[in-house]
Amino acid sequence: MSKPVVAIVGRPNVGKSTLFNRITGGLVAIVENMPGVTRDRLYRDAEWLGRKFTLIDTGGIEFKDEGTPIPAQMRRQAEIAMEEADVIIFVVDAQISTTPDDDMIARTLRRSGKPVLLAANKVENFEKIEGQLYDFLSLGLGDAIPISAVHGMNTGDLLDMVIANFPENDEDEYDPDVIRISVIGRPNVGKSSLVNTMLGKNRVIVSNIPGTTRDAIDTPFEQDGKHYVLIDTAGMRRKSRIDELTEQYSVVRSLRAVDRSDVILMLIDAVDGVTEQDKKIAGYAHEAGKAIILVVNKWDLVEKDEKTINKFEKTIREELGFMQYAPTMFISALTGQRVNKILDLVDFVVEQNSTRVTTATLNTLLREWVHLNPPPSDKGRRLKVRYLTQVGVKPPTFVFFVNDPELMHFSYKRYLENQMRKHFGFEGTPIRIVVRQKDEEKEKD
Repeated sequence: MSKPVVAIVGRPNVGKSTLFNRITGGLVAIVENMPGVTRDRLYRDAEWLGRKFTLIDTGGIEFKDEGTPIPAQMRRQAEIAMEEADVIIFVVDAQISTTPDDDMIARTLRRSGKPVLLAANKVENFEKIEGQLYDFLSLGLGDAIPISAVHGMNTGDLLDMVIANFPENDEDEYDPDVIRISVIGRPNVGKSSLVNTMLGKNRVIVSNIPGTTRDAIDTPFEQDGKHYVLIDTAGMRRKSRIDELTEQYSVVRSLRAVDRSDVILMLIDAVDGVTEQDKKIAGYAHEAGKAIILVVNKWDLVEKDEKTINKFEKTIREELGFMQYAPTMFISALTGQRVNKILDLVDFVVEQNSTRVTTATLNTLLREWVHLNPPPSDKGRRLKVRYLTQVGVKPPTFVFFVNDPELMHFSYKRYLENQMRKHFGFEGTPIRIVVRQKDEEKEKD
């Protein structure tokens, strides 16, 4: 199922990015004590009380300087985030009374029809705050919730109210045995053409104009007794080149499609090669833990010799270094070249994404791996890998119990992942590795 979306909006310098970082648990957004630092939307997954959601950070909304492009663009980005959101957090500065910009933002939010939570940030003394919040009643959005994003004070109460406003009907509309396939990529790489060819009919409008597909379009179908859903998504292009509000809105639709998919077909233009935007789009699917196939489209337009595929394959592996596990297909959606082989590979990577390995088998091999390549040491202390178990699938997730997690260097973690792939495959799926300290080791410390 797709995760709810929560947008953080407000004037510049009220602490939106600090709140975003506090909720997501990472310093992702740039935070400086000057207005206008965050000029674009940032998306990151978050979780509270077991409820997962996508959080959007936005640039500050200002209604002055209409003639200058940056404030206007920032306001536009924030408006798009409001449209995309299921719940909106409107952040105001508790140390300053309401401003004309606050009033304008509140007016827009009241018209949106979305659940809006008014968060009064930068509170220093919660015992004496009540009188300071009366002014914010004039915004017409109910009582302000006092918080201190920088110290994390009262943010839990705010998040309690956020998840209480999530849509109730978020159940998956498809049976568990249905394989959901999202087709993602930049505009004009042939997503809709591929969907049409796979379905054998013109189910989706095809055009040379990037951005023709505005929303994700689901098409259920059956082949050889198996049930699938093809999800054709709008192309994601660099934000600097996005002009139409509808095209901007489609980005989150595409991310939501990834969330509710089992397999991702990541389309790459054979003529253009791998671009920076391709890396970002593929990164969404990788971070979501989805099975993925790299589909190089328009292969019929490339001049080839006996080394062309190998050269292109090498380039892909260099450019998408974080996705060495993903299989590659070279197709032409226009001519149908190799398109009929896609579903076979889809079935295969779905199986790999759901693979389970017994604990006994893992630990027998773990002893062998450690013997072949002993763990590293740091300042006289050597890493000891005690135990290994699998705790989940989709993606396959493993927990290594060690004497001290800080001694697990990324290179040794990569070695262990490579050994697991060597023995069990896991082709087409990321692997999640968690490193924990054994309870006995904690007691020794």
